[in-house]
Amino acid sequence: MNLSFKTVQPLVITFLILTVLIFAGYIFFADKGIDYLVVMGGNCLFFLVSLFVFRMQYMAMYNSNPQVFIRSVMSGMIIKVFGCVIAVVVYYFASKTAFNKPAVYVSMVIYIVYLVVEVRSIMNLNKTKNA
Repeated sequence: MNLSFKTVQPLVITFLILTVLIFAGYIFFADKGIDYLVVMGGNCLFFLVSLFVFRMQYMAMYNSNPQVFIRSVMSGMIIKVFGCVIAVVVYYFASKTAFNKPAVYVSMVIYIVYLVVEVRSIMNLNKTKNA
């Protein structure tokens, strides 16, 4: 029931791949007017939130009451959505006129990537004998 590196490995690998792509795409981002620091901040935010929600769902998966897992999935979705909204609002008010919409859009694509990886990981774990 302990969360090991092997269980979060897909999230860590996704984070590392996206980080390398963001740093490698720095030249591409500059040409398109995308602030790569905002994209990198979004990557870090979504990684941390995904780890938190993944841990929450992983612990709920081993509960004897199946409703606990459903509640954790719904809670995780709410946490992610409100985390995204709060991050965009804070970025908007902090940056004032330098708000970079394309960077926010790229970050939303990164959100979808983390969502897919997290759901696949949980589904694979749910297929195991003990889940």
